[in-house]
Amino acid sequence: MFWNKKAAQKSGGGIQYIICGLGNPGTRYENTRHNCGFMVIDDMAKKYKATVKKLRFKSLTGELSIGGVKCLLMKPSTFMNKSGEAVLQAMQFYKLPPSNVLIICDDINLDVGIIRIGEKGSVGGQKGMKNIIMLSGKDDFPRVRIGVGAKPHPDYDLADWVLSDFLKTEAAALEFSLSNSISAAEMIVSGDIVGAGNRFNGVKYEKS
Repeated sequence: MFWNKKAAQKSGGGIQYIICGLGNPGTRYENTRHNCGFMVIDDMAKKYKATVKKLRFKSLTGELSIGGVKCLLMKPSTFMNKSGEAVLQAMQFYKLPPSNVLIICDDINLDVGIIRIGEKGSVGGQKGMKNIIMLSGKDDFPRVRIGVGAKPHPDYDLADWVLSDFLKTEAAALEFSLSNSISAAEMIVSGDIVGAGNRFNGVKYEKS
């Protein structure tokens, strides 16, 4: 799937692509498993020397250019289960289709250190992604799902698990997946989601 160049050219404000990381706002949630999407946005902003501070579309936002493609970075302030409200506002303002909106989120079905790129499909229980699809009526958003691991045992509350901090022993694997997520996002924005999937899907962190 390639980003929709025609739609991008009609976009208001010159934004051609939205990159939205999902998470929960506030310092309480900063380092939790559910906030992987925010982590990628923060790391990408640092890499491109951008700031993500302007409050728009119920989100903290910033702008950068990847290979000549002007992108809007988004960190919704709506809390996870209402992420669609923020995404839909930005999509409608810039008149962009789902193919020009990359969603980056956590996935409990993948181990820490693994990411998976896709064009559409199941939300895997991710409530933010579910809300985006429900409000937009579309499911063909490119997405990068970041592994946060399954809950440690069946009786463990899922909400408690995704709102827990990563362990120190998981730090290196997490950094590996965050770095790969940025590289994958760059490829997806450039129009090579197939190449991104071939390069990064299922690649595991290997201890040195």
